[in-house]
Amino acid sequence: MARKLNFSVVVLLMLSLYAVGVQAQVRTRGIDVSKYQGTINWTKVAKDSTIRFVYVKATEGTSIQDPYYKANVKGARKAGLLVGSYHLYSSKTTAYQQMANIRKVVKKSEQDLVPVLDIEGHHSGRLYMNRVDKLLELMETEYGVKPIIYTSEKLYKTHFAGKKYRKYHIFIANYRGYPTTRFTLWQYTERGHCNGIKGYVDFNRLHRNHSLGDIKMPKKKKTDGDTTGK
Repeated sequence: MARKLNFSVVVLLMLSLYAVGVQAQVRTRGIDVSKYQGTINWTKVAKDSTIRFVYVKATEGTSIQDPYYKANVKGARKAGLLVGSYHLYSSKTTAYQQMANIRKVVKKSEQDLVPVLDIEGHHSGRLYMNRVDKLLELMETEYGVKPIIYTSEKLYKTHFAGKKYRKYHIFIANYRGYPTTRFTLWQYTERGHCNGIKGYVDFNRLHRNHSLGDIKMPKKKKTDGDTTGK
């Protein structure tokens, strides 16, 4: 009888630890939004304890700026969510032109998370990697950290699987199943639902070997004579 009781306790303990682990993993998910979600009630969004972070579309190409960007960043941060920004890459304009657009909108002081360069699958063979590399370089100079590369598994395998990009965090979009490539973030559905947002929204989660700390903006280093933070 005693042995059965001890075995039951062990089983219950193991199940409890497993549940905690699963719960912790679920809580590392987030969403990404743009003008297509319309006006968002961020207070309602933040009430879902499983949503911890959000990426907001800021810019696209040389001149496109998302009209909801400022409101989304302000609302999400006020609601207590960690916020980052993404730029949709265009193969039609130079890296310098696109960086000028990004710089106008995405302020470093408002970023909790590392910025994302969004490279969609429709670019295919017209990606122009020299332009991509220059834009990644310019974004790193501006924000002090290597951007996260968002892309499909197909484009990753074709263009980003080499050693040259090993130091970049990869944000993979795959709605059919678990990614077969390395990744830090996984966009696992484009048809998610949550309170505060009408219609569909993209849901993302972190790889089990990564945490939110891996995609947070680095803390500002104190300089000589700086007494802040004491």
